[in-house]
Amino acid sequence: MKLSHTLLAALVLTAPLALLARADSDGLPAGPTPDQATTSKLVYGLLSDSRYAYRPRALDDALSQDVFKRYLEAIDPGKMFLTAQDVAQFATQKTKLDDAIKAGELTPAYAIFAVYKQRVEQRVAYARGLLKQNIFDFSGTDRWEYDREDLPWAKDSAELDAVWKQSVRNDWLRLKLAGKKPDEIRKTLDKRYANLGKTYAEFNGEDAFQTFLNAYASSIDPHTNYLDPRGAERFNQSMSLSLEGIGAVLQKQDDVVVIREIVPGGPADLSDKLKPGDRIVGVGQGNSGVMEDVIGWRIDDVVEKIKGAKGTQVRLDIVPPEAGLDSKPNRLVLTRDKVRLAEEAAKGETLNVPANGNTPAKRIGVIKLKGFYQDFEGRRKNNGDYASATRDVAKLLAQFRADKVDGVVLDLRGNGGGSLNEAIELTGLFIDKGPVVQVRESGGRVSVESDRNPGVAWDGPLAVLINRGSASASEIFAGAIQDYGRGLVIGETTFGKGTVQNLVDLDRWPANEKARFGQVKLTIAQFFRVAGGSTQNKGVVPDIAFPVTVDASDYGESTYDNALPWTRIASVPHTQYGNFAPLLPKLETLHSARIAKDVEFQWQAEDVARFKAERDKKYLSLNETERRAEKNKLDAIRKNRQEERKRLNIALDPLLEDNGDDGLQTSERDIAKEAAREKAAENLPDPLLRESASILADAVYLLNGDRALAGQVLPEAKTPGHWAE
Repeated sequence: MKLSHTLLAALVLTAPLALLARADSDGLPAGPTPDQATTSKLVYGLLSDSRYAYRPRALDDALSQDVFKRYLEAIDPGKMFLTAQDVAQFATQKTKLDDAIKAGELTPAYAIFAVYKQRVEQRVAYARGLLKQNIFDFSGTDRWEYDREDLPWAKDSAELDAVWKQSVRNDWLRLKLAGKKPDEIRKTLDKRYANLGKTYAEFNGEDAFQTFLNAYASSIDPHTNYLDPRGAERFNQSMSLSLEGIGAVLQKQDDVVVIREIVPGGPADLSDKLKPGDRIVGVGQGNSGVMEDVIGWRIDDVVEKIKGAKGTQVRLDIVPPEAGLDSKPNRLVLTRDKVRLAEEAAKGETLNVPANGNTPAKRIGVIKLKGFYQDFEGRRKNNGDYASATRDVAKLLAQFRADKVDGVVLDLRGNGGGSLNEAIELTGLFIDKGPVVQVRESGGRVSVESDRNPGVAWDGPLAVLINRGSASASEIFAGAIQDYGRGLVIGETTFGKGTVQNLVDLDRWPANEKARFGQVKLTIAQFFRVAGGSTQNKGVVPDIAFPVTVDASDYGESTYDNALPWTRIASVPHTQYGNFAPLLPKLETLHSARIAKDVEFQWQAEDVARFKAERDKKYLSLNETERRAEKNKLDAIRKNRQEERKRLNIALDPLLEDNGDDGLQTSERDIAKEAAREKAAENLPDPLLRESASILADAVYLLNGDRALAGQVLPEAKTPGHWAE
């Protein structure tokens, strides 16, 4: 199978009657639609074919049992709804799901989902009933064991009752500690549980189908996924950083869809008539389409009504946040347009690193890149304005050159990857031609993907900041920079995703005019660094390590039970611009001395240690005296930090003042204020980024001041890589 540069670094069964008894009454069909049946067969054909899948697995009884296990984990990961009795009843089907997938007869999956919905309904009713009981005494030694993923299923409904009782009591105690009175607590929790029930009641046959098919896909490997037509469209929007609609971020609150954020430059923004917190109660198409009351609708169904082709109109009935929901709405007509998601694009800023001892002040350019995005369709059509991470970064580097900054930090923290092509071209901005990544296909053939463009966009000092959330394309880039000795890699060991995915459009075979079957994000290859090692499982290890915020046992490729193992292949010839090994001990010494006096850096390390200690307990005490003492301790820490920031003239937005746990969930808070708080958080002190800039400034100073050291570190002091003048 030939690799393209649009790759992503992306028998009829009869179920027991007891399972099917209430399928229809729960709003679920008893089985798949004709399109879903066809989709199941198409996905089976892809995942079992070695011409497409990198590691195909035969769909037999053994894999069927794996699919069964993953399906239950997907619908009830916390084991809060199903019991061991339910699972035993379902188990009669666990070796038959292979035949169901092949034939497109997914009745067992729908039947399991129907029982699951019933159990949710029962649990919600039980939780609301508990609020009327006298169970909220917190003087004992009870605990809420919240981490249930590795525990056995509750043996029966009575045992699950006990679990839910402690969960509800914990919710009550949190609100009580936040200063809420009993009547207010009861009202808040009753509404919370009722909304939970409504959310699950909205689950339909499409949800059951997609969840089940993804249980099958993820049994092949962790990064193979099925995307229904809506999911595929959302994925493509995230890669192209564009959509066609009104330019608003929506959120469901209670029964209503609410404006959470207005996208700058979109129709909603330009109208100047919508604001965060506004509630959408009706939607109509064009000038005369019927107005549909959308109160109580699923959010994705509301979104489907609001978005549309550029140039078309949509009418919205809006109730402002200060008005009652039964107030007369304001009617607004908007013309849809193409909206660029500029907030997700690469962003640059300049950090001033102050003088430190003998180290003079430096100006370091910072580029924050959230993803390796590319508008594949725009590039294919040769649209000169298509979105591209490389093109955006190149513009920022040009500005840094003009500003004569002393070095550049590329911040890839939390960057989960994206286009393989973008990873290659982005590397090419910093090296003068050469191999970037090796790709091994399922048949064993290895190809070398290279930067073939002469010249560089930045030949000066470079650092790459990574963390556990840096994955896939981020690891290709960071690994290449490290292998070439082109820059320092700073932070935490990365995720460890060393596989390549491609999007396969299931509608391409039937040649449908309208999307019916969705897409599969299919693992088709494994990538290797130019030095020969894989990032798979092991990730990219930084040159200068920061304290680990997320343990490898909690997050990353190594946590998947069916991930590919680490391996290596032969290296390929590549230029070695530098060798930072002789420099690292000196940088470590300066780094350690500096962070010992950096209160924000120390506070972050303390917070991580405290979080890990609490997480490892896997329970919360339900003793009010004990919990209040913990709260008071945290309040004292927050107060002391606020005073210390004032003393150090570190100003924070008032929205970011941390007043502790309010006991509420995100959807229960004021949406406009929450959105504003998130926006303000982007300007929080970032000690890790600041320290990365300081480390790079140290390196520049040391190499400029010690010719012998510069000769060791940069034996070929030529472009790219002018660290020392």
